[in-house]
Amino acid sequence: MSKIPGTTEEFRECLDDDQPGKAWPPALKAIWWDFKNNWERSHDIAQELHNETGSWLHAYLHRKEGDRFNANYWYGRIGRPYPSESLAEEQQQLLLHILNT
Repeated sequence: MSKIPGTTEEFRECLDDDQPGKAWPPALKAIWWDFKNNWERSHDIAQELHNETGSWLHAYLHRKEGDRFNANYWYGRIGRPYPSESLAEEQQQLLLHILNT
């Protein structure tokens, strides 16, 4: 799908595709790869995003990886405490944030 999804439903429909849309913003591509269980591809994109969204993605991915020390560093950069919600809940929050920015 080349159209940039505007809703979580449209985004989830794109998960059947082999690649994210070429015109998609990098943060959306990163979370798409995370939903596809490709941590490396998602992380490669997130570490190149030098903004709050990129830092949040980076923090979340290191949390998912199990590297609490590294995750805490990235959460700290954006003034967020280490999350108490599940990874799935944080993933959904990130998706909504990315779709609305």
